[in-house]
Amino acid sequence: MIETSNAYARSLLQGIIGYVREHATWSLHLMEQTRGGKPPPWLADWEGDGIIARIESPRIAQAVRLAGLPTVNLSAGFFAPDLPCLETDDVQIARLAADHLLGRGVRRFGYCGDAHFAWSRQRGEAFRDLIKQAGFSCDEFTVSKFRGNLSRQIAELGRWLQRLPKPAGVFACYDIVGQQVLDACRRAGLVVPEEIAVIGVDNDQLICELSRPQLSSIILNAHRTGHEAAALLDRMMRGESVPPLYQLVPPVGVKQRQSTNILTTEDPVVARALRFIREHACHPINVSDVVRAVPLSRSVLEKRFLRQLNRTPHDEILNVRLGIVRQLLSETKLSLEAIAVRTGFEHPEYLSVVFKRETGLCPRDFRKRSPG
Repeated sequence: MIETSNAYARSLLQGIIGYVREHATWSLHLMEQTRGGKPPPWLADWEGDGIIARIESPRIAQAVRLAGLPTVNLSAGFFAPDLPCLETDDVQIARLAADHLLGRGVRRFGYCGDAHFAWSRQRGEAFRDLIKQAGFSCDEFTVSKFRGNLSRQIAELGRWLQRLPKPAGVFACYDIVGQQVLDACRRAGLVVPEEIAVIGVDNDQLICELSRPQLSSIILNAHRTGHEAAALLDRMMRGESVPPLYQLVPPVGVKQRQSTNILTTEDPVVARALRFIREHACHPINVSDVVRAVPLSRSVLEKRFLRQLNRTPHDEILNVRLGIVRQLLSETKLSLEAIAVRTGFEHPEYLSVVFKRETGLCPRDFRKRSPG
């Protein structure tokens, strides 16, 4: 019982299919389902063996319980706390959004969420906390106030965006809302990304690339979530007792597109250094190379980096390199040796040590957990 109307849910289904191909001979029953829809009538007398569902309403939770079958939940709605659940790590999603916008030099922030969904509320709360920890404030707009009236929602969203101090960075709770933010900017005459930088969640390729400008987005690991949910259900259907665990699956990274392709800082020298780092980080370079590219001493540059970005030039070089490493591990079959060469690491062994220190996973495990 998973909707088929968005990229995240479809990736969950692909993960389930991947597990079935590898481990099980299942007959899968999938009917078209909308997010938060009514319980399907067929469930009441369905003679199945197990259920994987996104339980996003009390009615769905009750219907699933009445079925009396082993069930794995894939929703953060907390409508079925008695069932094992796998969900995206919303705090880590918010952290990627905050780090990405802060890395662009943004100092004024907004969160555009849908209070109807628990995962959106969690992302918004975590994002506001992270922005506060960085020394800034975050305004909020809730699209669910205008549910069913898209024209009014876009108009009110445009007025909210106009009130934000510029330049500003807006974190949209998922890509459809991100697309609406871009639409509201266009109608309000706001320039993206120079006045408003926008990042969404899901990396829905169709939505992101059909948006104008193209939408930057956080890449989730729904394929892994679906795969692990199927593995867990397989154990339960074989008679294994599974407690009501709550397992969080971290996101993969950020796919940057035009909507955040900007370096915003009130310090022109820091902006110049950031541009140099992003253009040359994989050559490789070190902090001395950055110092030679700007008219400042190393100590002064580091102080200005810390004041503007809350990190050092060395941190920024490493962030850029590791971001490319994550992308290459996720999207290519290049060897670790080839990735090390491409990203400015002298040896693959050193890359592996740094990657595990910064991400908590060795490159091989990260690649295994990346979308299939």
